Amino acid sequence: MNRHRHEVASRRVDAKDAKEEGKNCLGKVYLVGAGPGDPGLMTLKGKGLLECADVVIYDALVSPAIIEMINPQAEKINAGKRRGRHSLVQEETTQLMIEKAQEHAVVVRLKGGDPFVFGRGGEEMEELLQAGVDVEVVPGITSGIAAPAYAGIPLTHRLYSSSVTFVTGHEAAGKYRPSVNWSAIAHGSETIVIYMGIHNLPYIVQELVKAGLSLETPIALVRWGTRPDQQELLGELGTIIEQVEQTGFEAPAIVVIGAVVHMHKILSGCRL
Repeated sequence: MNRHRHEVASRRVDAKDAKEEGKNCLGKVYLVGAGPGDPGLMTLKGKGLLECADVVIYDALVSPAIIEMINPQAEKINAGKRRGRHSLVQEETTQLMIEKAQEHAVVVRLKGGDPFVFGRGGEEMEELLQAGVDVEVVPGITSGIAAPAYAGIPLTHRLYSSSVTFVTGHEAAGKYRPSVNWSAIAHGSETIVIYMGIHNLPYIVQELVKAGLSLETPIALVRWGTRPDQQELLGELGTIIEQVEQTGFEAPAIVVIGAVVHMHKILSGCRL
């Protein structure tokens, strides 16, 4: 950590000198995964960068406990995107990172979960590199793994599942996301983990059943996984939509489908 702070301090001195000399000196952008919400799951490297950052551009799903780790002197910018509510569009966020890297040594792009798992981190990194900005990725624990774990659902189990498929349930038209082949997903592995799938859950369930999954296939929804207000809803493909409507269960949530959901009854009492 001391070495990292020394490196950051050196970068700040270099940036200051370069500005005084009228040179074009770009800082560095760190794409940092904030993890699923529990501050104890934030990586040490990510926490260290938050504590010495000049600017932090964060997403809507980053928990308040993680936001509190940010350097009090840092400029904090909410670039969060939730369905139907956009603080900044993607193009604006990328341009903002480029501009901030021209003014500061350490710019952190703080993203919920892991930047490269349905977080558009690959797109942002590509555009930053094309603009000549130095970029480093700091992985985070993705919610597709953490939320089921905190709900007592192992994604693999010697008796139930030897494979896992991670898929987005939020399909959008355009160049960024191809349509999901739910028929292939249904038969691709024993466990299916769906990100951002609550809004389209009726369609997803319909497609999976059409592809041959039994109506009795276990399913679990985990909302705000790893946070103190984590909520869980368990059922079967044939009943889950009615359960969601009756309980008013809402996003954001991870969806887990497969026999491993049965382990919840045994392991949920051992939640960390």
